[in-house]
Amino acid sequence: MAFHRLTRSHPRLTLGTLAGLLGAWLIPADDWTQRFLAGWNVGVWLYLILVLWLTWRATPDTVQRVANVEDENAGLVLFTVSIAAIASLAAVTLELAASRDLHGSAQMMHYLYTGFTVAGSWLLIGCIFSLHYARLFYLDSGDQPLLRFADGERRPDYWDFHYFAFTISVAVQTSDVGVGGRTMRRVVLGHSLVGFVFNTAILGFTINIAAGLLS
Repeated sequence: MAFHRLTRSHPRLTLGTLAGLLGAWLIPADDWTQRFLAGWNVGVWLYLILVLWLTWRATPDTVQRVANVEDENAGLVLFTVSIAAIASLAAVTLELAASRDLHGSAQMMHYLYTGFTVAGSWLLIGCIFSLHYARLFYLDSGDQPLLRFADGERRPDYWDFHYFAFTISVAVQTSDVGVGGRTMRRVVLGHSLVGFVFNTAILGFTINIAAGLLS
């Protein structure tokens, strides 16, 4: 019953999770870290494709309807995905450490694989927060909108929420969108902290890879 409710309220995330588990089981790997990363990439990139398809087709009415459906356990889903994404950084760290003994094309492929993983995890964080912002925005019953866009938009679509979410992911700031409401401010704070962790990790990985290529 719980699985049925999760499938109904978060179909794209459920499909991505199942595909990731299947990928981790079927894709050949040398150890548990590679198996985890293989499954993670399958699930994350499938989820991102599904979100892009939803974004491309969705109208403001669609966004509001999806927000109502995804209300169940939305906070727990956001927390779980964020922790899993951060865990993927730890797995990438282990992979980079293991790649030090590799050379030439084998090392380059290893670096491309880890870069692909980090990029997918970073995009996943932006998307999952973006959908959460949409849910909070359209389920709020207050007189003033929780997000105040510079042009006064009161019926934003997913592109508007992606703009807000990825601005935080990139710059750890809210740009020209005002934030109202205590709940929304807490979510933005959490997103900013996760974004800082990712941006710091990406910088560290870049330095590590550059040092490996130059050595």
